[in-house]
Amino acid sequence: MTAASLGICLALALGPEVFIPSQRFTLAWVHSIEKVRWEEDYAVGRNGDPQAPTLIYALAARVKGSAAGMEPGPGAVLKNGWYEYVPAVQRHESLSLMRSFYTPDYELCLNGHCRPMSDYLASDGGITMLRACEAPKPKQSSPDKIPGLVEAWQSG
Repeated sequence: MTAASLGICLALALGPEVFIPSQRFTLAWVHSIEKVRWEEDYAVGRNGDPQAPTLIYALAARVKGSAAGMEPGPGAVLKNGWYEYVPAVQRHESLSLMRSFYTPDYELCLNGHCRPMSDYLASDGGITMLRACEAPKPKQSSPDKIPGLVEAWQSG
């Protein structure tokens, strides 16, 4: 896998994956009860070892306030109204994102621009899997069939 072909894949339980070519991204959401924004920064990579599996690395997290069920991680520091910290679990094979119809969707932020995750993959009201992946390879036609030639001969 070359660095240029790395990215993230989003998938529902049933359906195809969506590839997003980005090696750094932020997931953002608003807590369903407290209505407070939460953001987590991630990178996709192999941690310098070309033989290692490609993983998602949690780099930093921020929460705009603190309330029930919204405690910032250990060592959090309050900066400009955000509790900032480094997540305790830093390596992930995948992330399971619960996307309910009753709460605002996750935002996926790439290069400082945030968009609802539904812009990339519609929600089914269940879990969306996010994993590190490689860009899909282009489909190739079989070498013994020239597209259109067989069809033209058969209709001829």
